[in-house]
Amino acid sequence: MSKFEIPYVPSVRYMNVAFPKEMVDEVQGKIAGKQCNFSAFVIAAVRMALDELQEGEND
Repeated sequence: MSKFEIPYVPSVRYMNVAFPKEMVDEVQGKIAGKQCNFSAFVIAAVRMALDELQEGEND
């Protein structure tokens, strides 16, 4: 059995970001019925982009 660990909640900064309506609609369609919200999707996408940029800088 795994040991319970208290989850870490990172500090956040709220920002207003404008997205094209079509992009919002597409993201909402992809996450519909899943345990994900728009913010979590965007955070994951930005994290992936930052990781890829970092890898490119290391090459």
